[in-house]
Amino acid sequence: MSKFFKGVILLALAAFASECIEFVVNMVLARELGERGLGMYMSILPTIFLIVLLASFELPISISKFIAEKDKRYHLSMLHHVIKLTIIFTAVLVPAAAVIIPFVSVFDEYHPLLRWVVIGFIPIVSFSSIARGFFMGKHQMGKIAASNFLRKSVQLLLLVVLYQAFQFDVNTAVFIAFCTFVGSEIVVFLYLLNMFIIQYQRIKKEPSSFISGKSVRQNLLSVSVPTTALRVFHALTHAVQPFLIKGALLKAGVPGEIATEHFGMLAGVAMTIGFFPSFIAHSFLIMLIPTVSKEYADKNLDELRRLLQQVFFVTFLYGIPSVGFFYFFARPLTDVFFHSTDAAVYLQMLWPFFLLHFFIIPMQAYLIGLGLMKDAAYHSVWSTVVSFTVMFLLGSMHSLQMDGIIMGMNAGAVLLAMMHYVTVCRKIGLTLYLSPAKQFN
Repeated sequence: MSKFFKGVILLALAAFASECIEFVVNMVLARELGERGLGMYMSILPTIFLIVLLASFELPISISKFIAEKDKRYHLSMLHHVIKLTIIFTAVLVPAAAVIIPFVSVFDEYHPLLRWVVIGFIPIVSFSSIARGFFMGKHQMGKIAASNFLRKSVQLLLLVVLYQAFQFDVNTAVFIAFCTFVGSEIVVFLYLLNMFIIQYQRIKKEPSSFISGKSVRQNLLSVSVPTTALRVFHALTHAVQPFLIKGALLKAGVPGEIATEHFGMLAGVAMTIGFFPSFIAHSFLIMLIPTVSKEYADKNLDELRRLLQQVFFVTFLYGIPSVGFFYFFARPLTDVFFHSTDAAVYLQMLWPFFLLHFFIIPMQAYLIGLGLMKDAAYHSVWSTVVSFTVMFLLGSMHSLQMDGIIMGMNAGAVLLAMMHYVTVCRKIGLTLYLSPAKQFN
């Protein structure tokens, strides 16, 4: 078995365990927060993820790509420059966040301390990103897998202990849920820091060569800037999406509180269940970025074609049975969270959205590895514009409401998958049937 698929299997096994725990975490949240509390939690989560994304500056991706492409004698010098860059970046971002976040209105209906917890979370994310990128680039996936499992385990433990030991009102319960998320990230940060220091001491003993800070910054920023811009766009759209959905439903005549509950069932129940198998796709993502980067740098297009065919084959093997299972067993699955027929219907209607994203995620890794970040951004913008337009137009119709919202989500996924697929195939010399193109240089 190739090193690539060994890494994927290791990550997938750990991710499966993590997803099982995540499933239980969402069950605990659903039962402790209730429909309104879960809706509040899911509504603010994209905004917090946007802040986390800015803090990471996509260093895990850019560092892993650099490590995979460059000779190991440059790694020590690169790490010195990255650490300095991260210190400067964090020193600018934290004060900026402390000034801006208190005036962000989306936090107004939440616990007043939530803003400051998010600000304190920024340096943890920034410095964790260095270790994540280094281990990804070195293909030390055991450490990445362990950190992912540790995060979910600690969060579940904290949730159970705190919710069993104390009684909270809805706002405080939502705040506690975020605190457990941050607490688990602190534990992961300490683990990754310890592993990174051990690796760093080993690298210092090996022969090394100097690489200029300018060269490192150019290499990292050439990946981090467009990738961060793409992810920021995704995060912004995810942050806007709850308000767009609720706005469309309000226009269709749905009361505000009911609209929030429906979004909670969509994001907290249907999406949680439907994306459960995506741990395999994300395992591919982590492994594919450094692998594709290295193979493309070596001009090994035959290997890139073969790898894409294998990834798609595996995705078909797990994707189709997964969405079939969710479709036919939607009611008993959603009843684990709430006894609601609406959540089951949402899960059934979203099967194209879930299936296509199992393919979209590894294709995004290909686009990053091939240096096509601008294409990925272009695809995301167009698919989001189409998706949001359809969601609002159909969702605001009294006869469709949430059905119209889901139609828009499915339409966006179809467009995004098609654009990614055509671009990747053209770049590596494949036809749309995944066979080698006859005239390709």
